[in-house]
Amino acid sequence: MSSRAALLQIIGTRDSADTRKAERWFKERRVPYAFVDLKERPLSPGELESIARAIGPDALLDPDSRAFQRAGLAHLVYDPLEQALKNPLLLRQPILRRGREAVAGYDPQTWQAWLKPSS
Repeated sequence: MSSRAALLQIIGTRDSADTRKAERWFKERRVPYAFVDLKERPLSPGELESIARAIGPDALLDPDSRAFQRAGLAHLVYDPLEQALKNPLLLRQPILRRGREAVAGYDPQTWQAWLKPSS
């Protein structure tokens, strides 16, 4: 199975600049992907757990986002999975998912590595 055969998901919102940049990056390389808009369809607990296993729960949330600031989480002890299930806009965007692999944030180096044919 080639690396291009695996379904790629871009998870984010249309108003996230990094999500739009990720979509443009894959379109320019003619890589098919499915877009999941967090405003229309939040992630299920299973999907979120799978992503957290791949990237680590501490990398799930974006402490620089407006949603994080509004939630007042900066000085609290919290469970990232629980908070992300309550408010998916807290997630670091975009999240790119390919099978069991995932990466959060704008990371073209990792995406490029995903496109290289496996030996």
